[in-house]
Order: sequence, then C-alpha cells, then structure tokens
Amino acid sequence: MDQFHLEDIDIYRVLSSMHEGVIISDTEGIVRFFNETQAGIDDINPKDAIGKKITDIYKVTNDTSPTMRCLCSGAPVINEPILYQTQLGRVANIISNAYPLYKSGKLIGAISFSKDYQLLEKIIVQDKAFPEKKEKESSARFHFADIIGSDPDILNSVRIAMMACNSPSPIMICGETGTGKELFAQSIHNHSLRAKKPFIPINCTAIPETLLEGILFGTSKGSFTGAIDKNGLFVQANGGSIFLDELDSMPLTLQAKLLRVIQEKKVRKLGSLKEIDLDVKIISSVARLPLETIQNGTLRMDLYYRMGVVSIMLPPLRKRKGDLNELIRYFIAKYNQKLQVRVSDISKNVADLFNEYHWPGNVRELEHIIEAAMNLIGGEKTIRLKHLPPHIFSFAGQDMSGRILIKDAVGPSKDLLFSDLSGSQNKNERLMISNALRSASGNAAKAAKSLGVSPQSFHYKLKKHGLKRKDFSSL
Repeated sequence: MDQFHLEDIDIYRVLSSMHEGVIISDTEGIVRFFNETQAGIDDINPKDAIGKKITDIYKVTNDTSPTMRCLCSGAPVINEPILYQTQLGRVANIISNAYPLYKSGKLIGAISFSKDYQLLEKIIVQDKAFPEKKEKESSARFHFADIIGSDPDILNSVRIAMMACNSPSPIMICGETGTGKELFAQSIHNHSLRAKKPFIPINCTAIPETLLEGILFGTSKGSFTGAIDKNGLFVQANGGSIFLDELDSMPLTLQAKLLRVIQEKKVRKLGSLKEIDLDVKIISSVARLPLETIQNGTLRMDLYYRMGVVSIMLPPLRKRKGDLNELIRYFIAKYNQKLQVRVSDISKNVADLFNEYHWPGNVRELEHIIEAAMNLIGGEKTIRLKHLPPHIFSFAGQDMSGRILIKDAVGPSKDLLFSDLSGSQNKNERLMISNALRSASGNAAKAAKSLGVSPQSFHYKLKKHGLKRKDFSSL
C-alpha cells in the first residue's frame, strides 16, 4: 500500500470543490484564490476578484471585514454573521470564518470560509439601506383549486382552512413531510383579503440560530458587526401573511420572543428600543402531532396555544389512497407538458404496487416518482415497473422483494432481478444529474441543491458517472 503524505494532497482542488465559499488573500488583503461557490454567492467571476483587494470587491472596511480583521489581529474570526454588499450591488447574508495563514511562524495571509444563508431577495427588498429595490408581489402561487383529492379528511382540511382565511387568529398546519403544508399556507393567503399583500415563507430549519432572530425581527445598525438597519420578515409581511415552516425546529429562546410578538402585535429590531406595530396573518407548520412536539420539548406549550388557535390536520397519502388515481392523472398531465412526452396511464402492476406502497414521502414522493418514470419512458405511453426508481420496491412489501414478475401489456412476461433494477437506477441517476446540471448551467452547488443531495455526494456521483459540470456550463 502506498504511504499517505499530506504534502501530496492537491489542496486547491479540494477548496475549489467545496460547498462553502473560500477566499485566500495575502497580508495586504489582495485576493489570491476565489472558488466557484464564493463566485455564486457574490455573483462575481473569480477572474474579476483575483488580484483585487477585499475592500475593493466588497463594501466593507478593515473593521467590518472578517478577513481584514483576521489579518490585522492574526487571530481567527469564528462564526460571524454578516450581511454585506459587493461593489456591484449584490447583497449576501453569510456566516464567515476567517483563519490566519502562517509560514515558519510568520503571517502570510488569511483564508475565509463563507456559508451562504441568504434568503430570497424579498428578505431585504424593503430595506432603507437599498432604496433601489422595489417591493415585489406576493410569492404565493397556489390556490385551493390546486389541492387534488376527494378524500373526506382532505376536504375537511380545506373547509377549515377556507373558513379561517380572514380570521386574525394564527393557523397551525400539521402534517408529515410531503403532505402539502406550504400548498395549504399559500392557498390560505390567496383566498384571504390579504391576497395582494406579501406572502413570506421561511423554513425555520434552514436558517442558523445566530441569524434567525435578525431575519425575523430585523436589525439596527451596530447590533452586531457588519449589521445594517434592516427590516425583518415580520415587518416586510405587514398587511400580508408570514409562514413559519417547521416551527418546532425554532430554538426555544426564540420561541419565547415570538410569543411576545404574537401577544403584543409589535416587533422590536435587534439593538433597537422602538417597537413597530404589526398586522400580519401568522401561519405555521409542524411535521408531527403538536402534543408530540410539546412532550419531546421542541415546542413550547404556551406558544402552541397561541399559534394553534386554528389547527389543520393534513392526512398522509397512505391514509387517502382513494385519491391515488386522481393524483397520478394530475402529475402525468403536468409532466407530459413539462417533458414533452405523451404518457397516458400506468400499468396494472404499477397500480398494484402504488396501492401497496406506504408512501413515506407522501404526495411529494408520488410526484417525484412519476417525474422520474416519465424521464425514462422513451416513446412508450404507459408507465411500467421497469420505469420506476428502485427504492420503491424495497419498501413495497415482502411479497414483492427478490424478484418482481412483470406482466405488462407489451411484450412477454419476464423476471426482473434487482441487478436489473440497479442498472435502471444508474441510468436514472445519471439522467437526473445531467438534467440538473443543464438547468443550473453547470453550477454544481445549484444542481446538488435542486436534487436534494449534499455537495459531497453530488461530486462523488459526478465522478461515478463520468460527468463533468463544465460540459453543461455553455448549454
């Protein structure tokens, strides 16, 4: 076995492929390395950044730039939230870590790692600090007419949601992942008198605790290093609706502050003594029964009583299988148009499998399976077992494990071994990765995010399938 030597590592190749933004600068703050993830965060071509000083690229000073402070002090700057603007006007919201670089005990530069936690531009569109940005229309696009199904439980959920639309009381939507919680939240907003006002969704899991309070309530200049006077989401949603997805993932200390905002109908920016009056419809969601979240300590009981004045329970797909056929027809029609194919139906074997399957990912999983199958169907008009992603067979029941007998209408019956499923999975995976890269114009980070996989896993799969993202950058 060959010996492992640290000096043999191609460190720049590692830094280039990282999901975090990476900048290396010399002691003067001149950029010597700028990876593509950082380029995506800042919307700057690496060639335009290398050779320039940090303060010439960003609207920062030696005091507000973590990298420059690191160079001045020779000490790391750890986990610092910062909202900044490039000289070209791009705004970014990141957590920065900057570390000094030494050689033989002498400081030679600094390396910084940036984790992008910027929300959509709507987070800052009303800030006084950026008056050139105009207020955007509501991002809610779904209506109750988009909710497919005639199951009594889902119809009852729609009835309750419609009745509570114009009530000032908060609404809590409870349902497993993939049951359509945001679809309901958007429909509630669009059915209300607030429909033409802002609808602002926020996933409480996706934002780190260090940034979430400032994002929700806003910041005042000087409240933390690099902070500017910025309205939070509650103020931006004034007159409209705010959707707090996965509320039970919010830190308990922040839940207490949220409770006060709801009770007082006022919000105070970080670092400010001034209170702002609120008129906001608050919609929240949890993925488990509220009682469970309270018992396991992830949701305050007093917050639940305020947020769950109206509770809407969304049934999982396994309990509304009578809606399967209607949902399947809807998704086939949707992807016929999107993928430019002419699929008409599913085979009886697929129908039997779908009815037996327990659908852990609910309606969202059904949609993804239909989409995946229609990407592999070629010129056929019927979705068959061979078109389905292999994972569904593993959970469909013991009687369908090992070998799967295909008796579809076209061609002779045959046994489909799991080795064949593996081959289909590889083809499907390669096709989906290629499509994601094509849609992202070769941006690996965006492609990985669209597929819901980690950047590390995505780069492994690129190598596995012999794909190069640069081949898609000009498509």
